[in-house]
Amino acid sequence: MKESQKSDFEAHLERKLEGVHRLAVVGIGDQLLTYDRLGILAAKAIDDLHLPEVRVFIAGTVPESVTSPIRKFRPDHVLLLDAAEMGAPPGTLGIIEPEGIHATLFSTHVLPLSVVMEFLAKDAHTQVTLIGIQPDTHSHDNKPTQMEQEGITLFQKTVKRILSSLK
Repeated sequence: MKESQKSDFEAHLERKLEGVHRLAVVGIGDQLLTYDRLGILAAKAIDDLHLPEVRVFIAGTVPESVTSPIRKFRPDHVLLLDAAEMGAPPGTLGIIEPEGIHATLFSTHVLPLSVVMEFLAKDAHTQVTLIGIQPDTHSHDNKPTQMEQEGITLFQKTVKRILSSLK
């Protein structure tokens, strides 16, 4: 894929993951809430790839619960995946900077994600990136909508392409 054909998200994520050898992917959200499960579904999609040096953690609504296993894994980078209200079409992917967290994420977490991000960065000596996935807040179906699934699939393909190119 040529640089001009990549979305802003893909190009930004590629820059963030440059030089990564060990990647931790953390699925965040509540699987029982249709609008809050996308982070977990996206993490499971990455797990389905069985990529070497990639470990997936399902944190649910308590992302701080996986900080110890992440530290033991010693990743170069941690991707936190969560549903985020970004005012965008469902399935849209975005990199959310820590200062933008309060305005974009659904509030189902015990600790604010900015605190978890800061803790992981300092304690695990790693880079941490939060990826938001815009949910379809009008859907009450048990399965992701087509647009949500397209976003999850794009994320899966993007991570696979980026990590394949780093070898």
